[in-house]
Amino acid sequence: MKKVSLLMVALFIGAIAFAQTDQAKKEKAVDQYGNKVDVKDVFASDRDGILVFESKNKDYKFWFDSRVQVDFGNYWGQQEWADKIGDGASIRRARFAVKAQITPSWYGEVDMELANGSFELKDAVVRYTGLKNFQFTVGSMKPDFSLSRNTSSRYLEFMERPMVVSAFAPSRHLGIFGKYAHKYVFVGASILFQEIEGQETRTYVEDNNKNYGMNEGVSYVGKIVLRPINEADYGIHIGGAMMFDTPKTSDEMGAYAGTRFSCRNATNISRKKYIDTDDIKNTDHNLIYTVELAGHYNGLRIESAWMGDKTYMKKETGIDKPYSFSGWYVEGGYLLLGGKQTYDSGGAKFNRQRNGKSWGDIEFVAKYEFIDMNDYKDRGADAIYGGSAELYGAGLNFYIGKNVKIALNYQYVNNDRYANGKGKLYVGLDANGAPTKDYTKVVAKDGDAGVNYHMLLGRFQIAF
Repeated sequence: MKKVSLLMVALFIGAIAFAQTDQAKKEKAVDQYGNKVDVKDVFASDRDGILVFESKNKDYKFWFDSRVQVDFGNYWGQQEWADKIGDGASIRRARFAVKAQITPSWYGEVDMELANGSFELKDAVVRYTGLKNFQFTVGSMKPDFSLSRNTSSRYLEFMERPMVVSAFAPSRHLGIFGKYAHKYVFVGASILFQEIEGQETRTYVEDNNKNYGMNEGVSYVGKIVLRPINEADYGIHIGGAMMFDTPKTSDEMGAYAGTRFSCRNATNISRKKYIDTDDIKNTDHNLIYTVELAGHYNGLRIESAWMGDKTYMKKETGIDKPYSFSGWYVEGGYLLLGGKQTYDSGGAKFNRQRNGKSWGDIEFVAKYEFIDMNDYKDRGADAIYGGSAELYGAGLNFYIGKNVKIALNYQYVNNDRYANGKGKLYVGLDANGAPTKDYTKVVAKDGDAGVNYHMLLGRFQIAF
């Protein structure tokens, strides 16, 4: 008994000595530059497949946020005279992000895209979170404008965002961002400068500055969302946003700075952009606006939005009437095995679903979307024929656990005769029966003008 007591005393003394030694090491710790630093222990944990390091008092948290999306696409049914559409596969996204809540009031993030061997910077932010319900951010990120654009690609109903969102909704820009998020009200405001993407975009910025002495351009964005009902299992989202946009040096247009709206047919494997206004040179500014109505109830999720643009020209062009373009979409999904949809009040967007089974869930999705980039009525020689298109889609999402998703999308798209990709794509047959890219020469037989086709798309996704 005496020996056991002595052993316990020795272990106790040893523990105290080790703790004192460890504390002494912490007090003497320095960084690589020789500066004395404070040292705190952090603890690692697996949180739904995300590796998180957090201090004991929870005032510091560091984690990785990565995803891989591998896509496949098959296209068929276009008219015999139409351009071929190539099937294929790609790494749609290969994201690596490092995120840290440095103190309870300061947050930082770097998010990189490495898909298909090309580097792009996505989010790179410094954020102050020290005021309740408020956030203030500087850096590169998405402004609060579009529900679909701001929803993470991990949680989209379909593999790609609607055409009108791709064409109009601003993506990541360097800027200053602020927001107020309450359970029933969300308000966001942003000042945007140039886009921050890959080397090509940066080259445009530098060349426009060097060769033409152009200002980088600025945009102002404001959004408000009302949530009269906002509970865990059901809610309503009513939103509206507006963007005052001036030409950016991150575009290619040089001294004739202007606007260009273009998009693919809600697919990324095929690189054809049937919808394209081409460069609208000597633009003074744009007003881009949207209204949104969305909601969720248990396993059901519905989302819709209408977007429009007014393109105002410089006085010297003599074009007083602004150009007008618009589009809309409605889409929805239902979890078939008892799962529930979720909504992120802090970001005014949809979030990860809650599965109905221990192994996962299955979601059925459907949509309709329309976009119109034509403005030719009473325009004469100043008319713009960017094309219009409508698209029908349906699909299944298979959720395996909380981190794996397999998506299968079917879509049918109907482009009009003006959707010729800036004059590069065939849109019908002329009077001699030969394929033509000139919409003025199309002789429609049985209404056959504009490219129509089917597509079957698939995705394997993992988030970790």
